[in-house]
Amino acid sequence: MKVVKELKKWIELYEEVHAATEELQLAYDYIKEEIITEEELDATYNKCLSLVESLEFRNMLRQEADQMGCILKINSGAGGTESQDWASMLMRMYMRWAESNGYKLTISNLQEGDEAGIKTVTMQIEGDYAYGYLKGENGVHRLVRVSPYNAQGKRMTSFASVFVTPLIDDTIEIEINAADYTWDTFRSGGAGGQNVNKVETGVRLRYNYKDPDTGETREILIENTESRSQLGNRENAMRLLRSMLYDIALQKRMAEQQKVESNKKKIEWGSQIRSYVFDDRRVKDHRTNYQTSDVNGVMDGEIDGFIKAYLMEFAGDENVEK
Repeated sequence: MKVVKELKKWIELYEEVHAATEELQLAYDYIKEEIITEEELDATYNKCLSLVESLEFRNMLRQEADQMGCILKINSGAGGTESQDWASMLMRMYMRWAESNGYKLTISNLQEGDEAGIKTVTMQIEGDYAYGYLKGENGVHRLVRVSPYNAQGKRMTSFASVFVTPLIDDTIEIEINAADYTWDTFRSGGAGGQNVNKVETGVRLRYNYKDPDTGETREILIENTESRSQLGNRENAMRLLRSMLYDIALQKRMAEQQKVESNKKKIEWGSQIRSYVFDDRRVKDHRTNYQTSDVNGVMDGEIDGFIKAYLMEFAGDENVEK
């Protein structure tokens, strides 16, 4: 049913574009006969162009994981309160983006900052193509502004890192050996709820991941406090673990593909990808050179321009077959 639904969507989009192009052809005929105005012709043309670009944009999302939801994690960088405040601003930006696009968003782990903002947050964004749209957000985000936390009113630079991984569903099988993980429980922090500080509902999952290629072992640590029940938190922690293991396998596959296609443009994970300069009213992506002066709009979740610019420039490389 999932495959049928996906194919049906492509057919509907094609039919919508086809109808728009026919309407545009009629509009050109009508303008010659002065049945419609030039303004109406321009409106029809812009509508058709928008639909074609939208279909082309969707065609950039053809990787195996693109259609999945995603796990988005934000960590504040060095700099204390200033960087923690920046991390919370990024969290709000992605929350507003998810809300405006009709995605379901769940916060599975949140650690408040010492004075303001957050140290880290893990969010699950569920819905079609959430990972495909947000995968280009991976990396370091840089803020430049006059800090409200600096008494001298100096211009400060802050950093926060964003990590995006696919949120896998039950149709993908990931083998997890029960002997390789252990559980800890702890009391969930925060306000509200009769049991929130009395019962150990929070869970901490430790998984010993062994790299099948190198044999190296490292620990994967996942904390979950989303549910009021320990069982619910355990189930969600396991789902997050499966998603992380899937992403590790996916990254290996992509790395192998990059070795074969050495002429591809490479985006280094963890590199500085975008600067938000509040004083100059400028947000610029350093990979695509796409920029906007609508800083307030961007911080309210209007990041589709950056997403589209990234996918149109780099997703085509990802879709090249070996």
